[in-house]
Amino acid sequence: MIVYDSLLYPSWPPRNKGIWARLWKISYGGLLKIVIGSILTVYVVFCLDDMMVLMDKKNALRFVYPKEWQHLTMFILLTLNGCVDVMSKNLLPRRCVLLEKCTLVLTFYVLLLLLMSHVQNSTGIELQTHCLLILVVFLLMLVLTIELWTPDTFHLLLIETFLFLMMGSWLIQVGFILYKPVTGYPWQDDDISDIMFITTFFCWHVMINASCLLGIYGISSLWYCHYCPSLKLMASKEAPHHKGSLYKLLQGVEQSEKEDQALLLSKSSSRDKA
Repeated sequence: MIVYDSLLYPSWPPRNKGIWARLWKISYGGLLKIVIGSILTVYVVFCLDDMMVLMDKKNALRFVYPKEWQHLTMFILLTLNGCVDVMSKNLLPRRCVLLEKCTLVLTFYVLLLLLMSHVQNSTGIELQTHCLLILVVFLLMLVLTIELWTPDTFHLLLIETFLFLMMGSWLIQVGFILYKPVTGYPWQDDDISDIMFITTFFCWHVMINASCLLGIYGISSLWYCHYCPSLKLMASKEAPHHKGSLYKLLQGVEQSEKEDQALLLSKSSSRDKA
């Protein structure tokens, strides 16, 4: 972003057309989603002793394992989202970024619905951790929805990156809180201090992720300004191409002003001759 590169596409690909050029075009993010989603899907299916069953035939055909089925749905969504990314970047004749964005937005809409239902029977520590996660997912869903109409907005992309950092780090924290406490002692649902510290930890994640993002941006800016002057010249040449609709609008206004000035000059010259 600092060098006015495209906000929706990767940086400049290698100019040679060998194996490195083909490797550059691979959707590594999509492949990672497919691999992780598939592994987690298999784990959820086989982690239970009696496997994943939808209904219990011994108990009046009642639904069983509701949370496990919700986890399975989330992981399948992650896998399908990765499949769309790979298809858009590597299989279609031309990459469709709008398709990738729409699929990601739809995934988060479904994820928010699942999380809202996921906390129905939760209390105490589990409820507090999931409510904070729902807050991050809701904000991320709003940002991704707005980006469908304004995809090249730097501030929205910065907020999106920050919210993805928050979602990832908080999910890791929730895993340790609920299943593997660092101290070795489980958190107590009836202890108000434990519940209050959940929010405190969340605020620490906000500060740490914001500092991480600010540090990366600051180091990149310093490197760009002091150690890579060649990129400045390239950025200045590429800037009109990446400015988007705003640049085109300003260019059109400037062209119309020039035409008006030319018209006024021609009229004044004709009057002088008369």
